[in-house]
Amino acid sequence: MLLESAGVEARLRQRGASSGIGVETVRVLALRGVHVVMAVRNMDAGANVKEAILKKVSNAKIDVMELDLSSMASVRKFATEYNSKGLSLNILVNNAGVMVGKFKLSQDNIELDFATNHLGHFLLTDILLENMKQTSRNSNIEGRIVNVSSLGHRYTYREGIRFDIINDKSRFNNYVAYAESKLANILHANELTRRLKEERVEITANSLHPGTIHTNIVRSDIRLKCLLKLVRLIFLNKTIQQGAATTCFLALNPQVKGVSGEYYVDCNIAKPRSKANDPDLAKRLWDFSLSLTDLKKGPSGFSASSTAEEVTQGIDGTGLTAIVTDIAKVLSVFIKPFMKTIQQGAATTCFVALHPQVKGVSGEYFADCNIAKPSDQAKDADLATKIWYFSLSSTDLKYYTY
Repeated sequence: MLLESAGVEARLRQRGASSGIGVETVRVLALRGVHVVMAVRNMDAGANVKEAILKKVSNAKIDVMELDLSSMASVRKFATEYNSKGLSLNILVNNAGVMVGKFKLSQDNIELDFATNHLGHFLLTDILLENMKQTSRNSNIEGRIVNVSSLGHRYTYREGIRFDIINDKSRFNNYVAYAESKLANILHANELTRRLKEERVEITANSLHPGTIHTNIVRSDIRLKCLLKLVRLIFLNKTIQQGAATTCFLALNPQVKGVSGEYYVDCNIAKPRSKANDPDLAKRLWDFSLSLTDLKKGPSGFSASSTAEEVTQGIDGTGLTAIVTDIAKVLSVFIKPFMKTIQQGAATTCFVALHPQVKGVSGEYFADCNIAKPSDQAKDADLATKIWYFSLSSTDLKYYTY
């Protein structure tokens, strides 16, 4: 018997949702009544998968949204659009995986395996977590986060993750890079578990190895493809349907209610390598990931063409009070053709005033909803102090003490 799933929202992310075990996961969740949002890089492929599933499961409720996990701007844009739709979120399946095969940096200048397989998931989960918490509280249904890892997590460095050389091209090894990212998937789920338990939130986080399956993940590595063919001849080779079993088990089955921070193989708890259960390494990875996904390190997902309504879509300001001072209208016939619309001009103000991405960010200068570099004078601390006291003397605020 499966968990009653009517009204449950699930999100399956990235390329994995449009190929391999991702497609089967979408089909099975939809078959059980889950509203599935496929987050894919290739929208045409995603649309084809949706159409194919609807032919087999006519009442399936599936949406397709664009997401490139290797880009922090894309992740932020996706999460903002998802939340703006007013959708709840019960199940988050972090299913995508790549093995690049050669050293390559993401748009954010981070090694591509690590950026896609771990960091994109970390940021996406972080942004959507408040939605999941609210959904769990409102529905009284346990939220579930499922990280698809791999047996390959065992084959990394003795210390687990070498944070200092992730972006070092001279020391890059494509197999180790993939293994590090898969170890990070397990550590991420474990640290999430610790934090969610501290908050007493009804959300679980588990990781899994899907098994040896013929998928497109190693399509760029001829040697590894040949090796896996040999492995499949000697050892058990799962079908796509069998490969998706543990993911669907963790997403829906009542047997795992309340179970969190575990690593599963073949729908059973298994023992990962010892470093996967190292709480200090998990905490260090969490802090390292936070530093890389900090708004100061990358784009917000908005641009000069974004409007004030777009950057605040889905944000509830009920209960807040704001003061907005008057704005003089100073227009010139010479600069007017190059100016933004009123809606675009108000975007950054509203973004900084309301958007959760800027929580805790202070003392920064923004342009087009992103941190920008002002003039050197604007960052001069001595000049800032002088103008502060000059302003005090000019306004005669004697009742202030400093």
